[in-house]
Amino acid sequence: MYQLRTTYNEVIKPKLAQDLGIKNPMLLPKLEKIVISVGAGIHAKDAKIMQNIADTISLIAGQKAIITLAKKSVAGFKIREGMPMGVKVTLRGNQMYNFLEKLIVIALPRVKDFRGVSRNGFDGRGNYNFGVTEQLIFPEVVYDDIMVSHGMNITFVTSATNDKDAFKLLEAFGLPFAKGRANG
Repeated sequence: MYQLRTTYNEVIKPKLAQDLGIKNPMLLPKLEKIVISVGAGIHAKDAKIMQNIADTISLIAGQKAIITLAKKSVAGFKIREGMPMGVKVTLRGNQMYNFLEKLIVIALPRVKDFRGVSRNGFDGRGNYNFGVTEQLIFPEVVYDDIMVSHGMNITFVTSATNDKDAFKLLEAFGLPFAKGRANG
């Protein structure tokens, strides 16, 4: 299932070089990593729910997710240092391409009334963020096994130095952007 990686090397790279006017193939923008993260919120104090969220994200990503801990105490939010706060997983290489292909081909089309991901998620340095409101859009998740429904944030980290190049890269991969004005 490395179809997207070979498509990138054989089709997308030459097209990007032509579109962006870059002759050196080492300067072409590429996807470096994908980070999937979930903030636990009110469920942070329940160890069983935190482990269930971590198991669900691990199942979706195909790689073990880690439970993140608070770095310092914040009295106003009743947070103590070392308390579980969320779950994250960083995907690189084949795992990254497999997840991206699954996201584009299977998961996003399952979203009800889906009109594309927002074009406003770029950070100015070539990275893109967007949120998914429910983990049930992924086919691996069994409805009976989840304890609490949660969303997740998905971050695409690219080697592009600006949003325009990152947008072209993600669009070439087939990420379905909503109609409208592009950033950059």
